[in-house]
Amino acid sequence: MDKRLLDILRCPVCKGILYYDKPAAELICRGDRLAYPIRDDIPVMLEEEARALGPEEEVPAT
Repeated sequence: MDKRLLDILRCPVCKGILYYDKPAAELICRGDRLAYPIRDDIPVMLEEEARALGPEEEVPAT
C-alpha cells in the first residue's frame, strides 16, 4: 500500500485515520472498529463492504 495514499485516505463513516493491516489486507478504523478490505491493491471504501471488528480483535498499531 502506497504511503502517500494512506496519508489521504480517511474512514468514510467518521473521517478518522485508517491504519494498514498488511497481513489481513485491510484498512482499519479504530474509532468505528471497521476493517475495509483491499482487493487487487485497491481499497474498497464502502461502509457496506466493511467488516465489523469483534470485541476480542485487537486493533493493530501503526
